[in-house]
Amino acid sequence: MIQVAIVGAAGRMGRQLLMACAESAEVDCGAALVRSGHPWSGQDAGTVCHGVAMGVSVATDLTAVLEGIHVVIDFTLPDNTLATVDTCRRHGKPLVIGTTGFTAAQRDLIQSAAQDIPIVLAPNMSVGVNLCLNLLHTAARVLGEGVDIEIVEAHHRHKIDAPSGTALKMGEVIAATLGRDLDQCAVHGRSGVTGERERRTIGFSSIRAGDLVGEHTVLFADVGERIEITHKASSRMTFAQGALRAVCWVNGRAPGLFDMQDVLGLR
Repeated sequence: MIQVAIVGAAGRMGRQLLMACAESAEVDCGAALVRSGHPWSGQDAGTVCHGVAMGVSVATDLTAVLEGIHVVIDFTLPDNTLATVDTCRRHGKPLVIGTTGFTAAQRDLIQSAAQDIPIVLAPNMSVGVNLCLNLLHTAARVLGEGVDIEIVEAHHRHKIDAPSGTALKMGEVIAATLGRDLDQCAVHGRSGVTGERERRTIGFSSIRAGDLVGEHTVLFADVGERIEITHKASSRMTFAQGALRAVCWVNGRAPGLFDMQDVLGLR
């Protein structure tokens, strides 16, 4: 069994990862981490998460629990994840990152760490979303410059970054296919008298409401017809299961920076 350490075990994704490990025949939770002072600290991770003991005491210091751990998973916040990256780099541990909202400089730090350890960095671990990325590449290639492109995403009220990392990744795939620089052609929201739409722009709209897990729609709109590629997640378990696939894939890999396209063999 592959032993994993779950950083941010008490978070929404952390709890899903704990449950996914409990059901997995390949991956076992060897360590669960929370921030210092969290009420879960010192308790059994399974008991506080889903009422079934796992025999894993929740810890607050990743370094102290790394012995016997094969892969670390982090779905937290950028600054916290960078601390995890540093720890994994110093101890030679593979890392799976599902955190979003990184700045360009923070991504550079992750890229640097990947010279020494294997890292899977993906804004969305869902198999379906990553299949959609392939479909978006095909749609952009076939439709070319003749369509207007808009990306609409919706998430729960607690999500703190916008657009979502998945929406940005979709935009990156489309822009790269069309030979555009997303930083130059992205339009984030519209208000007031905006004038006519610039044809080469890629629009982003974000919705934050209720308990929406995650919905993404990309519109390729021409005169007389419109193509929509949509993915809707109804449970975070799909992301957790994808993360465990990434764990199995990255374990034993040589250093490098990878994503779910690599994990799923879609590249």
